[in-house]
Amino acid sequence: MNSADLHYLSIADLGSRIKSKEISPVEVTQAYLDRIEAQNERLGAYITVMSDAAMAQARAAEREIQSGQYRGRMHGIPVAVKDIIYTRGVLTSAGSRVLADHVPDEDSTLVERLDAAGAVLLGKLNLSEFAIGGTIDHPYGTPRNPWNTEHTAGGSSSGSGVATAGGLCAGALGSDTGGSIRGPAGFCGLAGIRPTYGRVTRHKVVPMCWSLDTVGPMTRTVEDCAIMLQAIAGHDRRDATSSNTPVPDYFAALTGDITGLRVALPREMFDFEALDSEVKGAVEKAVGVLIELGASSDEVSLPTSERSGAVFIANADVDCAAFHSEWLRTRPDDYDWNTRTRLESASLTPAVSYIKAQRARALIRRELMEVLAEHDVIVMPTGPVPAPTIEASTGKPGGFYQGKLDLGRRRYTSPAPLAGLPALSVNCGFSEAGLPIGMQIVAKPFAEDLLFRIGHAYEQATEWHTRHPDL
Repeated sequence: MNSADLHYLSIADLGSRIKSKEISPVEVTQAYLDRIEAQNERLGAYITVMSDAAMAQARAAEREIQSGQYRGRMHGIPVAVKDIIYTRGVLTSAGSRVLADHVPDEDSTLVERLDAAGAVLLGKLNLSEFAIGGTIDHPYGTPRNPWNTEHTAGGSSSGSGVATAGGLCAGALGSDTGGSIRGPAGFCGLAGIRPTYGRVTRHKVVPMCWSLDTVGPMTRTVEDCAIMLQAIAGHDRRDATSSNTPVPDYFAALTGDITGLRVALPREMFDFEALDSEVKGAVEKAVGVLIELGASSDEVSLPTSERSGAVFIANADVDCAAFHSEWLRTRPDDYDWNTRTRLESASLTPAVSYIKAQRARALIRRELMEVLAEHDVIVMPTGPVPAPTIEASTGKPGGFYQGKLDLGRRRYTSPAPLAGLPALSVNCGFSEAGLPIGMQIVAKPFAEDLLFRIGHAYEQATEWHTRHPDL
């Protein structure tokens, strides 16, 4: 196979070819490193490229596979991780000047688990500063959407979306506090899952909000998403919030059969005045595909979740400000203007308001769980619009991340994290301008296997996931 063709093969396809020794991990890794060298300056996906270490891992994987020591579907697969995930001896900047010299002396559990699975780590990916979102001045370059480089890739796992969609890695890890995996997945045409809170360890991951943060994969197909999550999911004694709930075989869940599944469609997410008509139409057509595959649908109401954006900000930003309190006092000028403004504002939030937000969070969880008691999943757009321009999507006054539209867009991605639920975004079409559109599927706690089953069945019935940006 021509090395130029390797960078858009799925993880599943690459893994099969590597296992059969049709292609080598060394060949694949070099193809990705060449792709990074050719495209990264334009796209701003990577902060650090670990070329030498990646080639060493690839050669080790090749030797193991040649000697019959095949570890599984991730063996020899080149991936990358968001730069909030600790890597021993390698810069972990969190996309900020505050941590410009931060070189950890240990790996996160996530990096350990990828290594144990035999994956090849290509490098560390760009992001909104400290995974907060709305960064105006990215210290390591502005991430650009590979479908149109004048448009945002979403935040905060921007580089994870760019690198995966642009063919600069086979898959990536991002983090999702209030939409930071699902948002970029929707904008970049990917499958991205926010796992149930506690399903994936956060040991040695720079936090945004302790009670909301999750880490999950972003890939070009749902099948690949299942393969990556399998490699990192499970209890970690070093993370006090890590769950003991057994991890099922996600790959086995990809049966293609969704007959009889009950889908809830919240009217507040489809009748929102700022919802783009192309997004609404694409998601409604996608729901029609699910019905053709044997599912049924009902309209439901989530009146409290309609206001979940404000509840999310009141919870997440206050927690985040607590983590940053010392640096805000001693190094305020090292922060991006928007990051600093959000954190300083959150620092002034009264305790009474924070407690009220906690109570509202409990109401939102109850509201979602009541719907899920009668339905298998909740389906809605991942966001109200296709990817805006970079200029409109920063935290500047009047931009996409300001005022009513900011809180309005958050109604789509905030309910699942506030309730601790898993949520998957899959590509369900494109706008007339050629920008991807995401459909979001939310399920009960620890039902990631169900999300994969539905998302995979949808992908097998459509062709959106087979398209790639022309770079």
